[in-house]
Amino acid sequence: MRSWSISVGRIFGVDVRIHLTFLILPVFIYWTDYATRQQNANGARDLALVGIILACVAAHEFGHMLAARRFGLVPKAVILLPLTGVALYDESRVEKQPTALMWKREVRIALIGPLVNLALASLAAAVITATNSGIELWKWPFLQGTNLPRSIVWANIYLAFVNLLPAYPLDGGRLVRVYFARTMDVSAATRRAVTISTAMSMVLIFAGLFTDPWLTMVGVIIFSAAQLEERALVFQSVLDNVRLEEVMLTDFATLSPADTLEDALEKAVHSLQDDFPVVRGSDMVGVISRQRILDALRAEGNGYVQAVMSKIFEVSVRQDSLGTAFRKLTARNSSIIPVVEDQRLVGIVTLQNLMHSMSLLAESRKLRRDESES
Repeated sequence: MRSWSISVGRIFGVDVRIHLTFLILPVFIYWTDYATRQQNANGARDLALVGIILACVAAHEFGHMLAARRFGLVPKAVILLPLTGVALYDESRVEKQPTALMWKREVRIALIGPLVNLALASLAAAVITATNSGIELWKWPFLQGTNLPRSIVWANIYLAFVNLLPAYPLDGGRLVRVYFARTMDVSAATRRAVTISTAMSMVLIFAGLFTDPWLTMVGVIIFSAAQLEERALVFQSVLDNVRLEEVMLTDFATLSPADTLEDALEKAVHSLQDDFPVVRGSDMVGVISRQRILDALRAEGNGYVQAVMSKIFEVSVRQDSLGTAFRKLTARNSSIIPVVEDQRLVGIVTLQNLMHSMSLLAESRKLRRDESES
């Protein structure tokens, strides 16, 4: 999520991020609308046009997420690109459904985005017509900073129809994935849809070099979105199939509840760990982080680990998947999970080492898959 995107805040609990391709858009609009037509530049209107496109994409994606909520899918984050968005959902609380119902849900969620844009375009066109503003809706160029009201109408129309292209993760590409998923598993269907999307993006990029530059821009955005979805697919595969025993730390430092905070900080200085299990004899009685030790020392001075450690924590077993551990960490807003066997501490998984392991495993699986395909 953090690669090539920046966070702009949270809306209704959803982490909203903007992909860096959006930063290319104002430069691209300046070049196409002004430099190639020998017109005077207007930076404020250029930025306003970028803002209109961003708002239309956001409306499109929030339409998807509202529809998803009706099916029990809880949106966690969304990355906005100039044409579409990539949303992440928490499906852990959704009851398992028959395949036919699951894909019916996917079709409905996919179609709601273009419908939202078409509804917004109709509303904007109706307002312009009713106010007799003299704006010609059918005058070329349809999307330009010199006429922002008309751009609102056509930005929504373009987004609606471009998203129906059979290029994943555009909505049309999601329908293509549903078609493939009738005869193969979800991962294979997604990979095939991504392959088609990548090929289509290459065609658009090269076609745009000889015709309309906007085709090149569309191709670049589709390619970027497809790569985001492919990476998400690989990460999901890692979460579902890798077990904690494959990534847990077995050589780790522990603290005692009788340790002073200054002694604990001294141990933390000489350790690469940020989080520590607190052990009394052979029993684990709590967890504590390096930051919690520092905060307690600053606020209250030296004391004992027992007084500031967290006594409520989740535990896992060797056979748990990374996805299970990740859900436990996020549910408790924790950063460490002890791994036990026969009530004995045999390892730990921290959020830091979990994210590091997930990243490396995802890259490793992607490389192996690329080698097997070549």
